[in-house]
Amino acid sequence: MHIARIGVFGASGYSGMELARLLAVHPHAQVTFLASERYVGQSVEAFTGVTGQVGSLAYVGFEEAQAAARGCDAVLLATPAEVSLQLTPGLLEAGVKVVDVSGAFRISDASVFEKAYAHAAPPAALQARAIYGITELFRDQLRGAQLVANAGCYPTAATLPLFPLLQDGWLQKEVIVSALSGASGAGRKATEAYSLVELHDDVKAYKVLSHQHTPEISQSLRRATGAEVDVTFTPHLLPLPRGILSTAYGRLARAATSADLTAALRKRYEGEPFIRVYDSPDKVSLHGVVGTNTCAMAVTCEPREGGRVVVVSAIDNLIKGAAGQAVQNLNLALGLPETDGLSHLRRFH
Repeated sequence: MHIARIGVFGASGYSGMELARLLAVHPHAQVTFLASERYVGQSVEAFTGVTGQVGSLAYVGFEEAQAAARGCDAVLLATPAEVSLQLTPGLLEAGVKVVDVSGAFRISDASVFEKAYAHAAPPAALQARAIYGITELFRDQLRGAQLVANAGCYPTAATLPLFPLLQDGWLQKEVIVSALSGASGAGRKATEAYSLVELHDDVKAYKVLSHQHTPEISQSLRRATGAEVDVTFTPHLLPLPRGILSTAYGRLARAATSADLTAALRKRYEGEPFIRVYDSPDKVSLHGVVGTNTCAMAVTCEPREGGRVVVVSAIDNLIKGAAGQAVQNLNLALGLPETDGLSHLRRFH
């Protein structure tokens, strides 16, 4: 099978470092460069622990990387959204496939994007080329894609279990999502708010009613129903390195039991290598998914029309919520086996 030449921009952030680790064991990928303005000339092995061909590389600057990218089959962008917007047009023009891990292309409505990200939206013609990347839901569109907008971590955790329940008409079109994330979700930055002293023994909500992932969740769930879904999303910061636990609340559109809803999830995700459906929300935990590309989920409800529904899911925000899903989407875009570079992963605990 063809060995794909791959480059990574933003390779010294948490998602970029995770990409280096995953691609280092990918059987059909050769990493040709890892770009980081912060660590130009320094050893990849020293910062990631990766050995072999990838670990032997040195970080290059973005200018050198842009030239090298023209010889790649695909490039992954683990960069801020504004940087992804600058890099993507030239890469596509050169015939290079792009998997963007930022939010640059996730929101299709320009006015919604600009409100969420506080800068100009991508040109409409460029945005129209982007395929939204929650792999299990949009796999057919992702095959052979030239530009993939890798889904965000919170939207992945919330959307995967809610999408089938809304699509099959089990839920009313109003949901509340309360999610807790490890601190790595904020990126690799040295600020007071993310220091050990500030985070230790504390949990707090942030960006209440203003988080940029809210319209992304709404957009994804609208695709499930063909109509607007009223989403209230509140993220919380945990004093942990990684992982997201998402709890969603809704109401039954018609009478059903917890077993009915569980069966609907199992039917939708039968045979999926990275989805686990449990028979009780009590079995969903961060320990069960951290270190893997797995989304664990479960649902329970009051068995009557209008009854309360609670949906719990968990992912590793840096893997299924970022780098792992990006590799899944990369594999589909390149026509490679979807589990390449991911099947070796095991939970940390």
